[in-house]
Amino acid sequence: MGRHIDRRMFLGRAAAGAAALSVPALFGGCKRVPMNEVFAGTKTGHFEAFGIDHDSIRRVLLQVSKKGCDFGDVFFQHRIVRGLGLEDGKVDRAVASVDLGCGIRAVKGDQTGYAYSEDLDIIALLRAADTASAIAAEGGPRPVPEVFSPTSLTPYYRTERPWEEAGVTVKKPLLDAMNAAAAGFDPRIKKVRIYFEDEVNRILVADTDGRVTEDVQPMGTVYISCLAEHNGRREENYAHKSARAGLEAFDAETLRALALDAARKTVLLFDAARPPPGEMPVVLAAGSSGILLHEAIGHGMEADFNRKNISIYSGRIGERIAPAFVSIVDDATVAGARGAVNVDDEGNPGQRTVLVEGGVLRSYMHDRISAAHYKLAPTGNGRRQSFRHRPIPRMRCTYMLPGPDSTESIIASVKKGIYAVTFTNGQVQIGAGDFTFYIKTGFLIENGKLTRPIKDANIIGNGPKVLEQVTAVAADMALDIGRWTCGKDGQSVPVSLGLPTIKVASINVGGVK
Repeated sequence: MGRHIDRRMFLGRAAAGAAALSVPALFGGCKRVPMNEVFAGTKTGHFEAFGIDHDSIRRVLLQVSKKGCDFGDVFFQHRIVRGLGLEDGKVDRAVASVDLGCGIRAVKGDQTGYAYSEDLDIIALLRAADTASAIAAEGGPRPVPEVFSPTSLTPYYRTERPWEEAGVTVKKPLLDAMNAAAAGFDPRIKKVRIYFEDEVNRILVADTDGRVTEDVQPMGTVYISCLAEHNGRREENYAHKSARAGLEAFDAETLRALALDAARKTVLLFDAARPPPGEMPVVLAAGSSGILLHEAIGHGMEADFNRKNISIYSGRIGERIAPAFVSIVDDATVAGARGAVNVDDEGNPGQRTVLVEGGVLRSYMHDRISAAHYKLAPTGNGRRQSFRHRPIPRMRCTYMLPGPDSTESIIASVKKGIYAVTFTNGQVQIGAGDFTFYIKTGFLIENGKLTRPIKDANIIGNGPKVLEQVTAVAADMALDIGRWTCGKDGQSVPVSLGLPTIKVASINVGGVK
């Protein structure tokens, strides 16, 4: 086994690096590893620097399998996050964090035994494996292969400008330019806040089937909010961008456009009014309206809710649940998307999963446990927040495919309704799909034309029923570029979502309360 690095010494060195906001890929004299390289099954993998090799992995899996579990796996993670914030043109935050550890799982039927360790010493790992193994009844040990087979991955994200090389001196001029663009857009804008975060997440997954997989997952995120004042009124709005990429995805022109978008949306609210309440046609704009698809419909297609008969879609595979022009996918393979994954957190390669095809429910989103329950292959949806959490079925990039209509014809078909552009806040009852979403920006539709901007309105309804009432789908599908993060069972994971422009025959539109 390789040289052991004490966790306190490791984190101490990490903190020293964080003070300069130039955290290297490894600490303790280890060599720097290019973040866009995947080390599937090699002897020079990232985690060997922390004393983890195939022999130690096999020892841990033997320990977790000693009581006869059906399946066991280990999940190693090394995550470095750095953030830089700007307010009123001055740096107000400069932070960094480092996380390192291993989660160990034993599966028996539908039950999971789970334990984790922040210490990668073999004794600590074996102790955690012993805890996880308690889920299985006493019996003969499950065999573990002598040799692990590396999983070959198709890369869906690459980096041209690694985050390790993007320190304060690189980022601050970009934030200064964003601040100047937003503040200079309109004299009513009085305050601008910006936060720029980057992340490098390295994982290794190995299991009792003999598979071993490593991946390097980059992420960049920029958020900007603007506060404006006019005639005693205050309005605030925001814009954000996130991608599995390096600094090349956050060039000066891209960030300037993001700043101007936030400023424009903020001052637009001074002209906005509340729409009249009641049942009416609602046109959902392409892009971020996908949050409705994600929350009110997508969660109901996660297999654990169906396995437990919680979801309204339980037992409905093969049934028509939407018009024939509606198809929905959950896709890990969208290059550079926030929700893209080369491999899920169970070691299954990323893939594209068709959930609804021509209005018919074709598949749920499966992790290993639900796939075994339904006697199917996993769909690569086993995800977790960190090594401290067990994997569960989660969405990745969820969107509706383009349809046969045009945006113009859809809007022109509405005599009186609303055009919902962006959303913020909302509540969803996952099993039934009942929802309430707050419209941040949008427009009235009057006699087939967009007229006054609207704000302070809720749409209230039921996701599955809304899906049934879709009457038109445009060809303009857009995947939103925002920093969407999905919460479930106390875990948060990055996701992407999207939608073409669609028309729903009727949704209840309510006031701000």
